[in-house]
Amino acid sequence: MAPVKNNSNDYVTRVLTCVAEVPAAAWNALLAQQLSPGPFMRHEYLAAMEQSKSAVPATGWTPRFVTLWRGDDLHAACALYLKAHSYGEYVFDWAWANAYEQHQLAYYPKALVAVPFTPVPGTRLLARDTAARAALVRALLAWCGKEKLSSLHLLFGADEDVAACADAGLMLRHTVQFHWKNVAPTLGTAVPSLPPEGARPALGRPGGGTGWASFDDFLASLSQEKRKKIRQERRKVADAGISFRWSEGPDISAADWDFFYRCYERTYLEHGNAPYLTRSFFRSMAKDMPENWLLFVAERAGRPVATSLIAVHAGSARSAGRFPSEMTVEKVAYGRYWGALERVDCLHFEACYYQPLQWCIEHGYARFEGGAQGEHKMARALMPVRTTSAHWLAHPAFADAVERFLEREGQGIASYMEHLDERSPFRQGKP
Repeated sequence: MAPVKNNSNDYVTRVLTCVAEVPAAAWNALLAQQLSPGPFMRHEYLAAMEQSKSAVPATGWTPRFVTLWRGDDLHAACALYLKAHSYGEYVFDWAWANAYEQHQLAYYPKALVAVPFTPVPGTRLLARDTAARAALVRALLAWCGKEKLSSLHLLFGADEDVAACADAGLMLRHTVQFHWKNVAPTLGTAVPSLPPEGARPALGRPGGGTGWASFDDFLASLSQEKRKKIRQERRKVADAGISFRWSEGPDISAADWDFFYRCYERTYLEHGNAPYLTRSFFRSMAKDMPENWLLFVAERAGRPVATSLIAVHAGSARSAGRFPSEMTVEKVAYGRYWGALERVDCLHFEACYYQPLQWCIEHGYARFEGGAQGEHKMARALMPVRTTSAHWLAHPAFADAVERFLEREGQGIASYMEHLDERSPFRQGKP
């Protein structure tokens, strides 16, 4: 699409039709400058979504990459998709779409700034600085208005993305995920111990705490009821003759990738749906981003029966807060996909939580993000975390109605979070 000059900020806006039109080196260099540069915004990941036919117009995802330039320098960028439906997003707006339909108005296509099928919080608006990020939001709104789209939605944004959207007048919506931190709570709830005033955060340890020495050390921090339950669940899997092996990155064999996809596909088909991601997508991951994947394989008598695929990120990131100019090592794992060919009691918990948590402890990972939804994760010490999305609706009356709805919903989320905090699985006041 033809570039548009914005005289107010001296940026040139280019809206591109595929990520391949954005130089990979420029995109990834901009990503590396962000506070939350996770693997899912890498050029390779987004390219795999397109090249594998997973997120393309035929599946309801039409890519548009909004970029801001000064000369040959990329100053801001984001991945935007024109959506023909609301599948694969994990922030649900079906009621909004139904309301539009009841009033004979078109809700689709809508504009979505998100990573397809990936409800992981992180950077969505890549920008060199606050001014460039604000200019990017203005460019998004201007483009949506020009295209006469019903709405713009930014999902699971980083704090700086949310702030830029709020400053531009977008409405904020909150949801709850469950994350595990490799640091023992000491304040009576799942709040990490606070560092002394002026202390520098330890690398990979939010709040400067010390990680657990072992899985048993972690279990000892839980209440007796939760500790007993986890041990019982793990024992059931072991008594069923199940053992686990894991492989990182390039060590994941082609046979293991093939077996994983069999399990992943079967899980979707058992629920009456085709899988969102194709086998070709995972071939691209094995080829272009092997360092970002960890595979657990459950075996019985040497025969694989189930798998869980975990994304990992151990890169550098800029510190937020007290030391914004410093780079720290951030080691995070993300629960992503699982599947099984046999039904074994408690196998899902072992493959998706206990094996990854044990691995994170042994390898010094600071956090394990369990993904969208799932209050049951609290029993496995994944604690509630608020995530935020931002929304703009072109129709004034619908925007007013949604704003009132979001205010009520937000109050409910706050009460829900308070309720969850009261149900901490940790021993109160104990490390």
